[in-house]
Amino acid sequence: MSDATLGAATRKAAGLKAAAQEASALKAEKARKLDAEDPLAAVRSSFVLDDTVYLDGNSLGALPAHVPARMADVIERQWGELRIRSWEESGWWTAPERIGDRIAPLVGAAPGQIVVGDSTSVNVFKALVGAVRIAGDGRDEILVDAGTFPTDGYIAQSAARLTGRTVRAVEPDEVPGALSGRTAAVLLNHVDYRTGRLYDLPALTSAIRAAGALAVWDLCHSAGALPVGLDEHGVDLAVGCTYKYLNGGPGSPAYLYVSRDRQDAFDSPLPGWNSHVEPFGMRGVYEPAAGAVRGRVGTPDILSMLALEAALEVWDGVSMTDVRAKSLALTDYFLECVDAYVPEGRAECITPYDHGRRGSQVALRCADAGAVMRALADRGIVGDFREPDVLRFGFTPLYVGFADVERAAGGLGEVLGEDLGEDLPEGLRG
Repeated sequence: MSDATLGAATRKAAGLKAAAQEASALKAEKARKLDAEDPLAAVRSSFVLDDTVYLDGNSLGALPAHVPARMADVIERQWGELRIRSWEESGWWTAPERIGDRIAPLVGAAPGQIVVGDSTSVNVFKALVGAVRIAGDGRDEILVDAGTFPTDGYIAQSAARLTGRTVRAVEPDEVPGALSGRTAAVLLNHVDYRTGRLYDLPALTSAIRAAGALAVWDLCHSAGALPVGLDEHGVDLAVGCTYKYLNGGPGSPAYLYVSRDRQDAFDSPLPGWNSHVEPFGMRGVYEPAAGAVRGRVGTPDILSMLALEAALEVWDGVSMTDVRAKSLALTDYFLECVDAYVPEGRAECITPYDHGRRGSQVALRCADAGAVMRALADRGIVGDFREPDVLRFGFTPLYVGFADVERAAGGLGEVLGEDLGEDLPEGLRG
């Protein structure tokens, strides 16, 4: 290579680097301004965080800082000293409904309609079979979201075998046209776990109920990230986990919502002594308790349940309107920074840009997604990926800041741009 060619290449590389540094400085300054104006910024200090950019709250939320001390009391005093007395004196027995009432305002429900306990999968089973039983014998088909989280599909198939129904998978947007007099229940995800697509819960619920069927919603990727409006929109039954945006801890118990107007008819496929009208009567014939309590089964998982109860205190005084506004602002800014930092053609956004169709997650499709995410983790940026080629970034408004967003997009740009230096002369790469 001639000296003139080398000099031109050097000047071009230097110019590109200077332009990139200027763009980065502008983005970082904008992030500082947005963080300074954030009405939820103070909530960040309620969590145990470090220098890692944590964008995987859509899989496991961060630890609220006060939970360890609260759990020490549960273990040392309530369990260690009071022992069996804690079922009454420490309120263990009423925890499933009490904690359900703490979750209720976060999903737009009045008290007395949510019970906490069991896993999401178990609650999907209870809700779906219960919905089919309410619908009656004349309706022999269950509709299920074609792109649903696999377990929901498995459970729908099992529920169909148990109740003598059939299952038909449809895209959520196609549900109104697929409904008929045969439809017993429809199981849908509020936010798609893979793409972050938000579905129209009010319109779909209205269509389902107008057809005489029951709407069952999976809220795992929406509760704690955006308003849901269960009561307002006439949802029949809903389920959700608590370890994502609700920050309840790994494997924290899920919850079941049964609307007040469906509670008397709700016939759980898993009746247990905890949901009996007289639980300590030990009677041989099952008679369900009134209200949401009939969603209980057996002895609740007290340790994880009380950790969840403590974790939910971070929501005191938090407006879901502010949460949604920040969620959209964070994801907007991430997309803006990705456009600025990521080399053209290296990643494709599969999350809707439209606010009305976006949850609190951005999903990007790119080659070697697993290797890309591992390289990001090496830079202190944590998201996750789904086979075969999807990068997922979850934005928890309570503790993710705009500086985190800018740093994550910058790191992604570095990782995806590493191969672009191969055409430069040796010594100018890197």
